[in-house]
Amino acid sequence: MSRAKRIMVQGTMSGAGKSLLCAALCRIFAQDGYRVAPFKSQNMALNSYVTRSGLEMGRAQVVQAQAAWAEPDVRMNPVLLKPSSDTGSQVIVMGEIRGQMSAAEYFRYKKQLFPEVLDAFDSLAAENDIIVIEGAGSPAEINLREDDIVNMGLALRVNAPVLLAGDIDRGGVFAQLYGTVALLQPQEQAQIAGLIITKFRGDLDILRPGLAMLEEKTGKPVLGVVPYLKVDVDDEDSLAPCLGREDAHKPLDAAVVRLPRISNFTDFTPLEEHPQIGVRYVDDPRKLGSPDLVILPGTKSTIGDLLWLRQTGLEAAIQKLAASGTPVLGVCGGYQMLGTVIHDPEGVEHGAGGSLRGMGLLPIETTFLPKKSRTRVEASVLAGPLAGAKLDGYEIHMGRTEVKGDPFCVLENGRQDGCAQGNVWGTYLHGLFDSGELVQKLAALLCQRKGLTVETAEAMPHAAYQQAQLDLLAEGVRQALDLEKIYRIMEGS
Repeated sequence: MSRAKRIMVQGTMSGAGKSLLCAALCRIFAQDGYRVAPFKSQNMALNSYVTRSGLEMGRAQVVQAQAAWAEPDVRMNPVLLKPSSDTGSQVIVMGEIRGQMSAAEYFRYKKQLFPEVLDAFDSLAAENDIIVIEGAGSPAEINLREDDIVNMGLALRVNAPVLLAGDIDRGGVFAQLYGTVALLQPQEQAQIAGLIITKFRGDLDILRPGLAMLEEKTGKPVLGVVPYLKVDVDDEDSLAPCLGREDAHKPLDAAVVRLPRISNFTDFTPLEEHPQIGVRYVDDPRKLGSPDLVILPGTKSTIGDLLWLRQTGLEAAIQKLAASGTPVLGVCGGYQMLGTVIHDPEGVEHGAGGSLRGMGLLPIETTFLPKKSRTRVEASVLAGPLAGAKLDGYEIHMGRTEVKGDPFCVLENGRQDGCAQGNVWGTYLHGLFDSGELVQKLAALLCQRKGLTVETAEAMPHAAYQQAQLDLLAEGVRQALDLEKIYRIMEGS
């Protein structure tokens, strides 16, 4: 076993702040001069990323790698589950599709993945000084204890001391933490080295008596109370950052359709960073209104979500807005929906196969194929008023699209991508706003349409913005945690 130190963050529930705590620890340890790598053995999320080697991994570990000033590596997230229904997921192992499995099938199968998980961990640990491990959900999901590969099963196997985080903003944080500890087996309880409370707002002195009682009842020290930090860091699964964010009213209204299987919604975070563009997520035609821009995002289930658009009335509402001149942008699965038809002859997405009429807003036809495209690319936009914007993104999709109109952009290798027709645009590129250039072009167009003065500023790449936010996150968490104790805890790992 490697000599790298390790620390693991588990939570009392999903959304307790694990991902951002891990990102903060990665940045703190890196600032202190250590080589750091994040690790999450099994991630369930529809936000994914393509590495430079063309492999797919969860977005949360990408952010944590960036926090550690490290190149994202698929070993940091060896197992990725991408839900395709309420009871099934696409299983991706070491960046490659392993198959489509129901929850019951995966529960039986996952123990076979433990050797690959440990190999990935050991190879990372051999190259770094500290491994920051993130758990999933809660270790107190006792129905999932058998053959666990992501929480206490992993912590015990790699001898990782555990910091257990509880979310005070949801209420009942003392019951969360005490109940989680109480439901664990003795050897699992022994693995917990300390407790952390996240998203605290208020007077810490009023909280202290409860902290003392919590320590007495659990026998575990409270190593910090992290305040509700106003930072803007890409989150894993939800549509709002975990440790806090407040949006102000902005003059431009961008409506992102909140599809049931929405994926890679972090594509639109750079839009939110623009001082004039407000981004909201809608799932009801009555709430859509008359936005300045409509965005159809990526999805893990293009056909299912297109049918949902049709059934809810959102398809008709978007078609009406497009006909009136409102700009409409589709990304990946959203791009496929905008076409005339979607073919699925092999039942890749829909078991019965067949074809489905599209929204008819772009002259394209998509055919699903079993092989997934995973590529990092650079491109230049060709479409009308957005032309000239440089993009740095990636493709993750399982369809081949025949374009019978003008392309949206041209890739560095000369291949064309996407389609543009008037005020409707579509592209396969995730991360299309990350360079900042397309955000600026789009803001200028929307301001012109609305008769507003454009707030000119140099386009800031999303990566630079994220690095500044990660520094703020690390500063807030460093002040809140007892880092001296955490370093001592890691010495025993």
